[in-house]
Formats: sequence, C-alpha cells, structure tokens
Amino acid sequence: MRPTDQDILEILKSSREIAIIGISEKEDRDSYRVATYLMENGYSIIPINPKLDEWKGIPAFPSLKAVNRHVDIADVFRRPEHVTAISRSVVDLGIPVMWLQEGVVNEDAKRFAESHGTKVIMNRCIMKEHRRLLSNSGTGSSS
Repeated sequence: MRPTDQDILEILKSSREIAIIGISEKEDRDSYRVATYLMENGYSIIPINPKLDEWKGIPAFPSLKAVNRHVDIADVFRRPEHVTAISRSVVDLGIPVMWLQEGVVNEDAKRFAESHGTKVIMNRCIMKEHRRLLSNSGTGSSS
C-alpha cells in the first residue's frame, strides 16, 4: 500500500531521530546532502557506516543494531540487495519507520517490515518529500 501525503507528513512531523544507513563523508553524495538538510531542519542524525568513526562531529555506528538510542526512522542509502538484512534489524529494534531512498526498491523487505508493523516508504527521497510537504507551510527550510 503506497503511503499518502498525509501519512508522510505525519511521519515527518512526529519523527526527530533519523538513522542514516549508508551515510557518506563525501559532500557530493546524496546521503551526505540529505543528512545535512535534515539536520538543518531540526532532525537528529544518527550516522550508520562501519567505515566512519564520526560524521560532522557526530559519533557514527557500524550498524543499526549498534545504536544505543531511540530511532524514529531508519533512512536507507544502501543497494536493494542489502535491504533484507536491514529490514530485519529495523523490525528487531522496533523502529517504526523504514525509509528507502530513491532507487532503493526491495519488495520482499518491504513486505517483511510491514507484516511486523513497520511503516515503509520506498523509492522516495525524504529530503524531497520534506521540501514538498513542509517547506511550503513555513515549517521547513527552502534551501
């Protein structure tokens, strides 16, 4: 079932802690730009990348399971073949939302997560959705 604009708006308004799975320290990467945008718009970023110790001074974690704090959204910037394992971690940890960025499509992982009560947004950019749904209302940045 494809989420409605209202579903996405509710997720964006009620969430504060976003784990960026596959975050990069390279400024030209989508994960870097999206995480920076989200941080500038009031979200707490939890960087997930086993190759990083930190991202912009924020301690990074090697995996979602290593995170020692609450996560509202697991925002995934990994190839589709990695999403099945990620969806299991999301379910095991009770993370309410798994967001698969543009180009990340894995129907099996989506079905698995949804069957365990996780909301899934797939093949959509969280930054673009935030800009589209919240920037026009004056609650977000238009940068």
